[in-house]
Amino acid sequence: MDIINIIDVRTPEEFYNGHAEGAVNIPLNELPNHLDHLKSLKGHLILCCASGMRSGSACQYLFENGITDISNGGPWQNVQNSLINQ
Repeated sequence: MDIINIIDVRTPEEFYNGHAEGAVNIPLNELPNHLDHLKSLKGHLILCCASGMRSGSACQYLFENGITDISNGGPWQNVQNSLINQ
């Protein structure tokens, strides 16, 4: 099985109110502080948020900083549903 890391870029308050199983909360504005850690992760990164806008911005930022094994999962509920339907 491939390694998948789910990164939820919403605020801690939003994350607390619901998130995909196994997701880690790193708010969009804090991504620069976690860049080295994210680069060290093995496997694919799926980024999610409430609508797909912030996760899209996060994907662009990470790609521009050398992380290429990433995808925009869109809303966290879509990521959760994908996990359930695997």
